[in-house]
Amino acid sequence: MSISVKTIEANLSAVRSRIASACASRQRNVEDVTLVAVTKTVDVDAIKTLIELGVCDIGESRVAQMLERRREIETWLGGSEFKGQPVRWHLIGHLQRNKVKIAIEAADVIHSVDSLRLADEINGVCEKLRRVARVLMQVNCSNEVQKFGVAVGATVHLGELITTFPNIELMGLMTMAAFSDNPEDARPTFVRLRELFEEMRSEKIATGSFGHLSMGMSQDYPVAIEEGATMIRVGSALFE
Repeated sequence: MSISVKTIEANLSAVRSRIASACASRQRNVEDVTLVAVTKTVDVDAIKTLIELGVCDIGESRVAQMLERRREIETWLGGSEFKGQPVRWHLIGHLQRNKVKIAIEAADVIHSVDSLRLADEINGVCEKLRRVARVLMQVNCSNEVQKFGVAVGATVHLGELITTFPNIELMGLMTMAAFSDNPEDARPTFVRLRELFEEMRSEKIATGSFGHLSMGMSQDYPVAIEEGATMIRVGSALFE
């Protein structure tokens, strides 16, 4: 999908304004919330426009498309930075074990680790490549059968196991709320993820860089910010 620069500029301004308002309502710093632009439905020119407007965190759902786009953008930039700021690529879609090697090459952060088998595969690939994968654990806080993510009751235990892998850095938790026209319907989902996050931190299950809550999309990101999101994944609000 092609979209004009003016449309992206106007939409981005509106999103940034809503981020600022949500942060102000909880006395949070705007700098503590990373806007991940979900670009899976737009063309590469839209990604270039976003980067030129200062949005350097790009989210994609499919690993092959992410790798192709990353290479194209890095060719355009002549590297992996824009004016000294790193352009970071976030894999936000479900990851199959047979695509882990591509994912490690394509993504700076993987948001969707939801099983021990997947974590084990990531660790093994990274060991061979002598790399460390930065990941978030996806939790199904909305309890929807069609959604991926570890069950709420198994989250802490899986977190403990993931932190034993030497080639994985567990950075935080991710969830998706059930779609609703009323953003307030998402609040219990976000509250539950924050509670799990705080439990894991209090029990020192994950330390160091474990500090992120990836939650909130176009329809509910202000509520997610109010409940502690440090990363929001916004697509349609930027491009429609």
